Amino acid sequence: MTGVALRVPRHWGPVWGGYFADPFVLRLAGGGYVAYGTHPGQEGDRVFEALVSPDLERWGSAGAVLERLPDRFGEDYWAPEVAEAGGAFWMYYSVGRGIEGHHLRVARADSATGPFHDLGIDLTPDEVFAIDAHPFRDDDGRWYLFFAHDVLEHERPGTHLAVAPLDQGMASLAGPAVPVLAPNADWQLYERDRPIHGRRFDWHTLEGPAVVRRGDRYWLTYSGGAWTGPGYAVGVAVAAHPLGPWSHIDQPPLLRSGGGLRGPGHNSLTVAPDGTDIIAFHSWNQEETTRQLHLGALQIDHHREESP
Repeated sequence: MTGVALRVPRHWGPVWGGYFADPFVLRLAGGGYVAYGTHPGQEGDRVFEALVSPDLERWGSAGAVLERLPDRFGEDYWAPEVAEAGGAFWMYYSVGRGIEGHHLRVARADSATGPFHDLGIDLTPDEVFAIDAHPFRDDDGRWYLFFAHDVLEHERPGTHLAVAPLDQGMASLAGPAVPVLAPNADWQLYERDRPIHGRRFDWHTLEGPAVVRRGDRYWLTYSGGAWTGPGYAVGVAVAAHPLGPWSHIDQPPLLRSGGGLRGPGHNSLTVAPDGTDIIAFHSWNQEETTRQLHLGALQIDHHREESP
């Protein structure tokens, strides 16, 4: 696919002073917004801080919202995303130790600010590593769960993207996962000769998928490369159906280092009160000690005709 189909003409932030990685911003059905983020080393009986805002401008903390699991599941909780469905709120996240043992899980709450209680379900028991769950609701009401998982047997081995339909109860997958997107460019390289899974690879990474439908097209944004450095960036793909096939958009990264941003990535997509499409993402502070929440205006050219 060719042609610039998505742009971020302006961005601003940080809009919150604290550590807030992997931000997901939920637009509530009744108005207002709740953002959920990763905070490494978070202590106490709950994890995942939630921020609340009436307008994407004023923000306040609602504290940590997910009840911590027993220690055997791990201490590293990553990338929460929340769906509002069936009169409840459903949180999808991963837990493990470092890069070991991460699987997708689901928790439920009666309020967007929790407390969320894990339902005791491993959504990805057959995966060697799965993170960054993203629930997406299509216009027909069907839900899908996008996520990142490790794929070893590929010309660019590493972390790829997949999707599976969610069942009506929101707590299990209604069908097998299918591939969404594999790395296709050198900027998505995480590390050369990386020791992982008992082998060594030139490891590529795609993670943090987010999907929105505009017109008759589905747009997917994802992060590529190593989250630890300035090469981390946001790319774009397009499809005619949530289950694909998905194609990379041949354009420079949607977000990359420069203009005050350092390693921008792991984004989510929402809509401002005035109807503007918004991209929420994290970027390192100047000292590169803290990943903080930023926002940008997202321009989607959904009328463009893509050429194969």
